[in-house]
Formats: sequence, C-alpha cells, structure tokens
Amino acid sequence: MASKRERESDSEAEELQEEVKILKRPKNKPSGKRLIVILENASLETVKMKKKYELLNCDKHKHILLKNKREVGECRPDIVHQCLLMLFDSPLNRANLLQVYVHTTKNVLIEINPQTRLPRTFERFCGLMVHVLHKLSVRGVTDKGTSFNEKLIKVIKGPVTNHLPPGTQIIGTSYGSGNLIKSEELVRSEDLPVAILIGAMAHGAIDDSYAEKSISISQYPLSAAITCTKICSAFESKWGIH
Repeated sequence: MASKRERESDSEAEELQEEVKILKRPKNKPSGKRLIVILENASLETVKMKKKYELLNCDKHKHILLKNKREVGECRPDIVHQCLLMLFDSPLNRANLLQVYVHTTKNVLIEINPQTRLPRTFERFCGLMVHVLHKLSVRGVTDKGTSFNEKLIKVIKGPVTNHLPPGTQIIGTSYGSGNLIKSEELVRSEDLPVAILIGAMAHGAIDDSYAEKSISISQYPLSAAITCTKICSAFESKWGIH
C-alpha cells in the first residue's frame, strides 16, 4: 500500500501533467531552417521549505538569500517564464520553426518540446519547474485529456552544442558587444539553423565563449523577453510568417 507522501506525490504529478498541454501545429515539410533559442543563466533553483520544495525567487525567499549572503536580485525565475511564454506563443513556434533550450545557473540543461503549452500563471510555472528539476522530465496531456507518451520537458546531458543540428550558426547577444546590427540580419540566406544565446537574467553577462560571434540588436539595454520578441519577429518577417 502506498504511503500518504507517495499518494500526494502521485497526485501532484498528475496535476502538473494536466498543466502541460500540447499545441496543435501544422506538419511542415522537412526543412533545415530553424531558429534555436538558448536561454542562458536561467535562475531555476529549488529550495526546501518545511515539507516541500519551492522554486527559489527573490520575492518569496529574500530571507534565505540574505542568510546565505547571496544577491537578492539574481534569483528571477519570472524572467524565464516571461521569455518562454513569449517564445511558445509566437507564430514562429506555431509554424514549427522554433526550438528552445534552457541552461540554468546550476548548469542544468533543459529541452522543451515545441508543442508544449506552458502554464500561464507564475505560481503554476514554479511548481512545474520544481517537478522537472527533481524528476528530470514531465509528460503532458492532449486537449481531450489523454496522456502524451513523449516527454514534453526534460533535463538532458550537456553541453547544448551536442544537441544542435549540423551547420548551426551560434550567435551570442549582449548590449555591450559593440557589434550593433538589425535583427533581420540574423536570418541566414541559406536554409540552415541559427542558434541565438539570450541571457535570462536581470543583469550581467552570459558565457558566450562557444558562440561564433556576439552581437547587439539595440542601442538600448533590452529585457530578455523583449529580446526574444524582436528576434522572433525578425525571423517571422524574413520567412513570411504572419
């Protein structure tokens, strides 16, 4: 007979599975072109609170951060949530031309299936990420309530370059790069994939040492979510996606 804790864990897993649903998308012809977004320095870290784990964030766990002499503003999982909602709601993703990876500050690499429909509220997103970080994956359900066999979100072995298609051009983004270009210039003339590194944090710089080059798409500092928006819009415009 299962213990009370095991039954509660199973119940929570089922609820989380219901939160992650599948987007209906057209089946496109095979094509090499694709935008791959890698969210770097993502603040996704769990903390034990009484009887359960929670996703560490600056609003809810300020006392823990101060106690451990950590900068309060560095724990911003809400930035990751904002970026993911923007990316997965984009016409580019609906057209089956987007892939997203999340690389956390704790060196955890997460792959998210493009068909994933993420929770809209931040609280539910936090619960989902705690489950993924501890159980290493989560499956979803269809609109009819049936289970989806494929893992929609899963922790994978790094580095991320091992998961990129051959011929992928890797480009880092940084306000201080000194190489200001228009977003449309990121789109390659050939039908080949492009991977863009975007910092999913409030401030600071990402490690883009594995990128071919680093660029800036604005003369002003941009939030991670706005950067995602501008880049997706540029690719949609160039590829005729409306």
